[in-house]
Amino acid sequence: MSEYQFRETEKKWQTYWEENKVFKAADDFSKPKYYTLDMFPYPSGAGLHVGHPLGYIASDIVARYKKQQGFNVLHPMGFDSFGLPAEQYAIQTGQHPAVTTEQNIKRYIEQLKNIGFAYDWDREVRTSDPSFYKWTQWIFMQLFNSWYDLVDDKARHILVLEEHFEKTGNQLVKAACDEDVESFSAEDWFNFSDEKKQEILLKYRIAYLSEAVVNWCPALGTVLSNDEVKDGFSERGGHPVERKKMMQWSMRISAFADRLLRGLEDLDWPEPVKEMQRNWIGKSVGAQLAFRLEDSDEKIEVFTTRIDTIYGVTFMVLAPEHDLVEKITTDEQRKEVEEYVNVAKNRSERERMTEVKRVSGAFTGAYAIHPFTNEKIPVWIGDYVLAGYGTGAVMAVPSDDDRDKAFAEHFELPIVEVVDEHDKIINSDFLTGLSIKDAQMKAIDYMRDKGIGYAKINYRMRDAIFSRQRYWGEPVPVYFKNGIPYLLEEDQLPLELPEVDKYLPTEDGEPPLARANNWKTEDGFELEKSTMPGWAGSSWYMFRYMDANNKDHFVDENKQKYWQNVDLYIGGSEHATGHLLYSRFWTKFLYDLGFLSVDEPFQKMINQGMIQGRSNFIYRVEGENKFVSHGLKDLYKTQALHVDVNIVDNDVLDIEAFKKWRPENENAEFILEDGKYICGAEVEKMSKSKYNVVNPDDVIEKYGADTLRLYEMFLGPLEQFKPWNTNGIDGTHKFLKKFWRLFHDAEGNFKVNDSEPSKQELKALHQAIQKAEYDIENFSFNTSVSTFMICVNTLTDLKSNNRAVLSDLVRIIAPYAPHICEELWHLLGNEGSVSEAGWPQFNPDFVKEDEHTYPVSVNGKHRDNMTFALETPKEEIEKAVLENPKVQKWIDGKPIKKMIIVPKKIVNVVV
Repeated sequence: MSEYQFRETEKKWQTYWEENKVFKAADDFSKPKYYTLDMFPYPSGAGLHVGHPLGYIASDIVARYKKQQGFNVLHPMGFDSFGLPAEQYAIQTGQHPAVTTEQNIKRYIEQLKNIGFAYDWDREVRTSDPSFYKWTQWIFMQLFNSWYDLVDDKARHILVLEEHFEKTGNQLVKAACDEDVESFSAEDWFNFSDEKKQEILLKYRIAYLSEAVVNWCPALGTVLSNDEVKDGFSERGGHPVERKKMMQWSMRISAFADRLLRGLEDLDWPEPVKEMQRNWIGKSVGAQLAFRLEDSDEKIEVFTTRIDTIYGVTFMVLAPEHDLVEKITTDEQRKEVEEYVNVAKNRSERERMTEVKRVSGAFTGAYAIHPFTNEKIPVWIGDYVLAGYGTGAVMAVPSDDDRDKAFAEHFELPIVEVVDEHDKIINSDFLTGLSIKDAQMKAIDYMRDKGIGYAKINYRMRDAIFSRQRYWGEPVPVYFKNGIPYLLEEDQLPLELPEVDKYLPTEDGEPPLARANNWKTEDGFELEKSTMPGWAGSSWYMFRYMDANNKDHFVDENKQKYWQNVDLYIGGSEHATGHLLYSRFWTKFLYDLGFLSVDEPFQKMINQGMIQGRSNFIYRVEGENKFVSHGLKDLYKTQALHVDVNIVDNDVLDIEAFKKWRPENENAEFILEDGKYICGAEVEKMSKSKYNVVNPDDVIEKYGADTLRLYEMFLGPLEQFKPWNTNGIDGTHKFLKKFWRLFHDAEGNFKVNDSEPSKQELKALHQAIQKAEYDIENFSFNTSVSTFMICVNTLTDLKSNNRAVLSDLVRIIAPYAPHICEELWHLLGNEGSVSEAGWPQFNPDFVKEDEHTYPVSVNGKHRDNMTFALETPKEEIEKAVLENPKVQKWIDGKPIKKMIIVPKKIVNVVV
């Protein structure tokens, strides 16, 4: 075999791994475990482009390396297979989303296997598989049957809460609950009807049904989460989104806010992701107080972190959606207020928070009474105040808040300075002269004594909306009796998706499940018509991989205790406040109820950077069917057009392929440079519209999977953004050929020897072992590839074909380029897979420096190099240098003034 035949070899070893289940994770609790995981992919119809496998290759290298080190490695793959794209396609074509999803998954698996990933495919999970979503539904049931005990700071079963109610009512209960819960005694509870009791319990449940302000997208016919809305439009499809009140299932994630915040400290995550979560949770220490409305029993509750500025309050602002707006608006102001509310409610929260220069509002006509001064202050509405943050109302202090100040200046409202340049309180009655901190404490004492307010910790994070008015999602295991939600029995799970005639909402606006025939229980009660959101299945899937085929439990207790949680999680930072936060919430909940032994799902996380596309351009002469090469384009008036990068090689356009790609240009004229059409180039995001998407299948067909794997790692540090440049991949491919030739003679015959390795061979090898081990442990994969290249070059120069040296070299390159290494391991006479052959032991003695090559200069000019043992005495070095014929030539018999010897640096003879 003269040349490495990568196509045949790669298929051969991929088949071997699959047939022999080489990467099947054993439930062998005696071995140390290592669990590495890629973020749950959604199987899109477009399949993978070369940017997608970046993180997968990195985690695969780690998985293979850990396996070689003797760890029991869990490295699974599955699919987040519910979602909008398949459903949108179903709406357009009438094809069931399950069919599209199955086709997409099949394509993904084919591509993933072609790249040679060491996945345990026996543990594959899919969120849309009833055997999986049975347990998503089961977890929902546990959430529904739980409440959050603020005394114990944990979730507990709802039966414990009912016991409290039976003994003492709710007056001594400290729980996360709705704000409108009324006080009742044990006797009251005893006398309540069953329906009344269920209504009360619903206000305490962690999974609960309530009216909420949501992001409603009419075009998609569903509610969207905040991270699915960008600038007032749906992220998918770009459809307008409006804010409206609807009955929705929600999750009381806000009860876990402080634990979610504290838990970040012990996680080995990128600091920007942790900071995004901190900001999203948004812990604030402050005060809650009430402003009484003039001539009314109503009060406006506000939360402030700056109660020390209370005397600077000159007006109040309510969110346009605030419940009091309609009640307090005067007849004179009603038209203006209603018009403003209609406009403001359709602006996304993101817009309202970020557009600081845009000032708008409307006066309600109502006045509040300042609780410290008893003065009247006007009540306005403004869209910079959000209904879901705090109380949906602010006491405006324009002297000390930029948005309040902009509002006051725009509407010519009073501004009173209350803090001087030395951070002392001024113009504030009994607070005047105090520091900010002292004023806060004194103001809180005053509020408490007067019964108008109290100290409070607040969180920006709101409860998570948990229902979507879509078809392609997990059915919620709930039925309704007299409008009250009740759970199905566990033995009725999974509640499977029914068949429907269309995947659209009904004509009267109900979700698609309303189209199902008899979507009811056996007793005739209506089943819930909304489905769960996309984040439901992805919030716990990492634990299902530990026991993917268990029909009796979502995960076996002993298996979970062994695998614990994910040791290495690789994925994008864009999921910081969605999937990553929700999965932490569900894990803490399941931990509280004793179903898990850990309260965090991912111990270490790395955010891989994006591989950007490298676009190519051709230049068409305006008004003509003529194209000018890049270097000549300035001689003409041209228009730059994207061209398919797959018909460009090293920026040289394949003109015949271009004519086939664009038949309308079959007779076009091409103005060339040196007989070639040179394209322009630019780094951009990979997208179909820019024709710069590179399919990994094409790269593998031309260069092989090992080349793709090595090249993606070689591009740069894992976390950085970097451009894909097909021009550079050839060098990586040539390296693998050079690596192959180390094991073969000039005629292409496999040839290694069993002689004793030389000192230089062992040094090159063990430098590579040390660096490869360090790099994988520190996730610096790009520098390992450079190390391999240096080692192979050195061994090639040494004409090394030593069996012991080459065997160890194969083992350290195997995690990166597994196919070629499996073949070479086999040719070396070994049985089984190289991934089961262990990791070579680094010997520091082989890389110790025992000699140094000195550059020797005469009067500062380099004349020769001389090698000496490190322990050589200075006198012997001097003697040998002066006896060197080349040195003698340049001394030319002149007297030696001095000789400078800097150990392990230089020798300089001065004459």
